[in-house]
Amino acid sequence: MLTVRERQREAEEVAAELHTAFQEVGITLPSIGVDAVSCASGYLAPLVELGRCNLDTARRLAGVLVDHARSLAAGHGPEERRS
Repeated sequence: MLTVRERQREAEEVAAELHTAFQEVGITLPSIGVDAVSCASGYLAPLVELGRCNLDTARRLAGVLVDHARSLAAGHGPEERRS
C-alpha cells in the first residue's frame, strides 16, 4: 500500500504528464492539479483535477479528441503505427 506522500507524488507525476500532453497539442488548462484530499485517503484513488477552462479551450480540446478518435477509427491509431 502506498503512503500518502507516494500517492501525492504519483498524482503530481500524472498531472505533469497531462499538462505536457495538452501543451503538445496547443491546449493549456490553467487549473490542472492534484486533489490533495483524495491523495490523503486510504481507500480512494488519487484524483487529478483538470479544472475549468474557457469555451475556446474546451472547443480545442474537443477537436483534439474527435481528431484522435477519427484517426483510430481509420486504423491509424498508436497500435497501427508500432507495426
